[in-house]
Amino acid sequence: MADMKAWQLAHPGEVQTTLKLNTVPRPSAQSLKAQDILIRVISTAINPADYKVPAMGFAARAIIAFPKTPAMDLSGEVVAVGAGVTDILVGDHVMARVSPLKRPGALSEYLIAHRDGYAKLSRDVDLDVAAAVGTAGLTAYQTIKPYVKPGDKIFINGGSGGVGTFGIQIAKLLGCHVTVSCSTGKAELCRSLGADEIIDYKKTDVVDELTKLGRVFSLIVDNVGYDPPNLYPKTGHVLLPEGVFVVVAAGKHAGHAATAVGNLIRPSFLGGGKNKMVMYLTANNHDDWNALAGWLNEGKVTAVIEKTFEFGDALKAFEHLQGGSTGGKVVIHVSKKE
Repeated sequence: MADMKAWQLAHPGEVQTTLKLNTVPRPSAQSLKAQDILIRVISTAINPADYKVPAMGFAARAIIAFPKTPAMDLSGEVVAVGAGVTDILVGDHVMARVSPLKRPGALSEYLIAHRDGYAKLSRDVDLDVAAAVGTAGLTAYQTIKPYVKPGDKIFINGGSGGVGTFGIQIAKLLGCHVTVSCSTGKAELCRSLGADEIIDYKKTDVVDELTKLGRVFSLIVDNVGYDPPNLYPKTGHVLLPEGVFVVVAAGKHAGHAATAVGNLIRPSFLGGGKNKMVMYLTANNHDDWNALAGWLNEGKVTAVIEKTFEFGDALKAFEHLQGGSTGGKVVIHVSKKE
């Protein structure tokens, strides 16, 4: 059996102390199920969940199988396809996302992807950009598309992060008017991606500014996580009666999680919000992937990439991501493009 290189976490713990580059068995074409494809990974993008979940200790062992190869998001070249695959050929470029709860991950030279988690790319798509779409792009799509129609106004709390930058682009493609919150230094980035209005949380109170705009929004997407903490309770002054509040981020500490539960169960007359709240969890979906890939192939969606690293420097990449306040995605080159 052929071997490959893969970064692995032998057990739960901090990435900087547990992540090692190992030689492991390479997945074989013979092991593919009917709708699977085998990918030579070219680029992968890492996310905060890739280091936060393993650091949960005992709780991480309860939900993740170890040894674990981190990273969910990737792009690459197809080297084998299952017997039932008719829309992908060997040699095609694809973008893909794998389950964060399974042992295999994108920080490996080869990886099997299932049908709900891959889509074909045109040959001229930048594979770094394609890898960076991944979880962030899928999250943005799934938290906006089901809840809007052309002409709707939406507010994205946290417009300059990984999910927010895709959210702005996707909302505009769906015909929405987009207001976002961001810091002073990220305002121009958000405008360049299509944001119609900016609320600078460094200079103003986000909830006050939204309230001034009135009850005009069909959707609020909270990518920050209960910061400001009164955002959901005040939605009755901001969201239309049928408007929806979608929570993406869990927040920065355990108190935010408690706030989330309280908001779900607390009636409005006791300080809860009046609008429907959706607690979002990313899930692979073949049709959603194809929609994102279609926009990417047409040049209508792109990724903001802050920094790239080589495969051997994965620990440096995680160190950079853990430093916080990244202005885009962190991408790791796993293998050469050709």
